[in-house]
Amino acid sequence: MTYDVGAVERRAILNRTKAVTLVGASANPARPSYFVATYLLSSTRYEVNFVNPRLDTLLGKPVYASLEDVPGEPDLVSVFRRHDDLPQVAEEVIGAGARTLWLQLGLWHEPVADRAAGAGLDVVMNRCVKIEHARFAGGLHLAGFNTGVISSRRQPAP
Repeated sequence: MTYDVGAVERRAILNRTKAVTLVGASANPARPSYFVATYLLSSTRYEVNFVNPRLDTLLGKPVYASLEDVPGEPDLVSVFRRHDDLPQVAEEVIGAGARTLWLQLGLWHEPVADRAAGAGLDVVMNRCVKIEHARFAGGLHLAGFNTGVISSRRQPAP
């Protein structure tokens, strides 16, 4: 099975998603999960939840110790954890009844993907949920990706 999910499929997943849970959310502004959290809260319609047993709150929202503590069924679970932690995280995601297991940039684990897909989940690996959402919502400029400059010539300084 291939897990290099195409743009059409990623867009469909993001369009149907109502809630995003970040597993491994960090309060450190230098961490990618913090940047993704601020983007999701400020620029999307998603209900956003955080999981990290070492935090109580993040960006004014409660942080849950485990995925099973998050109220309701999670929809899309975006994972910011070490590679070795992924099998256990996948079992928690499956047990929680999520629809999508999304492994962030740098995370690729085919046995985990096989297990999640076998349990009926959509699986996205090695993609940033923030970048993908911004790509489809026209917001890549928020991270400096789309400057709006069409010419290859350097623009004069403002």
